[in-house]
Amino acid sequence: MEVTIQIDGKEIRTEQGANVLEAALTNGIYIPHLCHHPDLPDIGSCRLCIVEVEGREGVSPSCRLEAEEGMKIRTDSEQISHLRKLSMELILAAHPEDCSTCPKYGQCEMQTLIQYMGVSATRMNTRVKGIKMDDRNPLIIHDMNRCVLCGRCVRACNDLRGVGVLHYNKKDMETYVGTLHDRLLKDSDCRFCGACAEVCPTGTIRDVMNYTAVEKKDTLIPCQAACPAHADVPRYVRFVKEGKMEEATAVIHEKIPFPECLGHICAHACEGSCRRGEVNEAVSIRNIKRYAVEHANNEMWKKNSKHLPSTGKKVCVVGGGPAGMTAAYYLAKQGHKTVLKEAMPKLGGQLQYGIPSYRLPREVVDREAGYLQDAGVKVETDCRVEDPKALLKEYDAVLMAIGTHMGVRLPMEGNDLPGVLLNADFLQNAAMGKRTGMGKRVIVLGGGNVAFDCARTAVRLGAEEIHLACLEARENMLADDEEIEQAQEEGIHVHPAHTFERICGTDHVTGVEFCNVKSFTFDENRRAVIEKEEGSNHVIEGDTVIFAVGQRAQITADAGLELGRGNSIAVKDESLATSVDGIFVCGDAVYGTKTVIQGVASGREAASEIDRYLGGDGDISEVLAPVQEKETWIGKIEGFGYLERAKEQFVPVEERRDNFDPISSGICDAEICGEAGRCLQCDLRFNITGHRLWSDYTDQEVAE
Repeated sequence: MEVTIQIDGKEIRTEQGANVLEAALTNGIYIPHLCHHPDLPDIGSCRLCIVEVEGREGVSPSCRLEAEEGMKIRTDSEQISHLRKLSMELILAAHPEDCSTCPKYGQCEMQTLIQYMGVSATRMNTRVKGIKMDDRNPLIIHDMNRCVLCGRCVRACNDLRGVGVLHYNKKDMETYVGTLHDRLLKDSDCRFCGACAEVCPTGTIRDVMNYTAVEKKDTLIPCQAACPAHADVPRYVRFVKEGKMEEATAVIHEKIPFPECLGHICAHACEGSCRRGEVNEAVSIRNIKRYAVEHANNEMWKKNSKHLPSTGKKVCVVGGGPAGMTAAYYLAKQGHKTVLKEAMPKLGGQLQYGIPSYRLPREVVDREAGYLQDAGVKVETDCRVEDPKALLKEYDAVLMAIGTHMGVRLPMEGNDLPGVLLNADFLQNAAMGKRTGMGKRVIVLGGGNVAFDCARTAVRLGAEEIHLACLEARENMLADDEEIEQAQEEGIHVHPAHTFERICGTDHVTGVEFCNVKSFTFDENRRAVIEKEEGSNHVIEGDTVIFAVGQRAQITADAGLELGRGNSIAVKDESLATSVDGIFVCGDAVYGTKTVIQGVASGREAASEIDRYLGGDGDISEVLAPVQEKETWIGKIEGFGYLERAKEQFVPVEERRDNFDPISSGICDAEICGEAGRCLQCDLRFNITGHRLWSDYTDQEVAE
């Protein structure tokens, strides 16, 4: 039931029994306050929001005052001003005097309130609490010298989140906020949700990481920020925790058209940034994604997919790898007639011909490549394009997504001997079941994931002895630790910190001469600076050498496009447009060999830019899953900080060395919900009402 009340002569309508302070703020009338927060129960402790009610004696805290029909309220008077200033002076008496030393300087609610009220603690006997700042916890700092005992953090922990970790403690006559017996947050079963830091008005409880308002979301939801495609990781992880695989898969499809492939082989930068990793171990995000997609029926995202009317425009995408397939998929959904021309017999690019099938089953690639034709893309395989400019006679725009399928041969002695192979050729021939030219004793030069793909493929093709060497020290090797460890389990000898001096042999490879590296750095111009260990030259014998030190695009100046460093296709500043109007480029052909998810992100960017070029708005976004109701009450979980990461299930080494069958089955059914439940749900921070400063209210007359 609504009632009419007057605040400073202004009539407003609000619900009977509603909080008068919130009613005023909602209607643009500012009343000073500190302990009040709209998402928390009120306690009226700060005494700053006091008002006078006509017909009642004294003052009342407006946060505890219930609205009644005909109530007339005054927010400013001589008595109110005096009592507010007294309350603020008492608060400031135990607060550090120099606000400029506070990490929240310029973003502090209390600082702006002090400015609004024009008060200081000069009339009071100031005191120092002397409580040592507690920085022992991951993610959160407790600096109780700045605490004003507003109680927001305690209420957020207990009443909003239901975790109940924070309490009022006493020591040496000082009241402060802490855990039971001052235990570490992790030992108190904290959920590390950050609600306490979010509602704190002074910076007493704050994030370890400093950030500006612009950086806040990327800092506090780093998994989403680190994903090149910016998939909404917390959202789909929460759906998986709830057992809703169909919804989770739809969320993933909002940004990633081929999630099952990525569930197997994504470089998972999200996990490297996961804030849970600061507590103990990062959430196994890639495996959660894989599980969701493997256990969904793919009906929801398909039903909700966007398909705009035909624009009458035609686009040709050259190259059917991750970037090209992604761009073609979204261009077709934008209503453009899209043709994809692929030089190889099947779509997928490196997914099909580079990444070995023991890591990425080919039926997965084929199934998800089929989504292109579902979206209306016309696919032409075994169709190599040599003259992209000629395509402009038939198409309104052309996208070069040709990838980097040409291996790099280092300029060193013996690099052209029989028995010397290139990574791209070797992996492609192996994928197609062709002869690779590999012997029995293989030496792989390179330390990235592709180098390990070559070495582990050689194992499965029957090589008897395999060595892998690279310049980088073990801790700086570019390959994933998991790749390195599994390769060693399979019998591959890994040699970090080795220079490649020469390939030995006259008529055929007989080995490689190496030298140990003492240090390997780069100068200010990114040139390698290598210090060798004197007298450490040695030869590893072998009959095959595989260069796995990089790849380049298969294109020459004859294509009519300006080329850049490393045989890349040059683009204009802040654009994917090439030197020829109407021709664009994306993926590895722009920036060199990177990850599949980066290719997806580049394909999305290209589709958006080409859509704008053709007269569209460039908006390729989709909402494929229902809006999720985020539960603010997360409750307490015993031992939450110590919950171990679910282990990915791998085939034993003795069963995987002689075949290309998949080596991983991901996370098992029994553990998937538990693993999703390890997520800190960092995005819940953004469901808490933000700070509201007096400067946000235009109806307030003059600062007190």
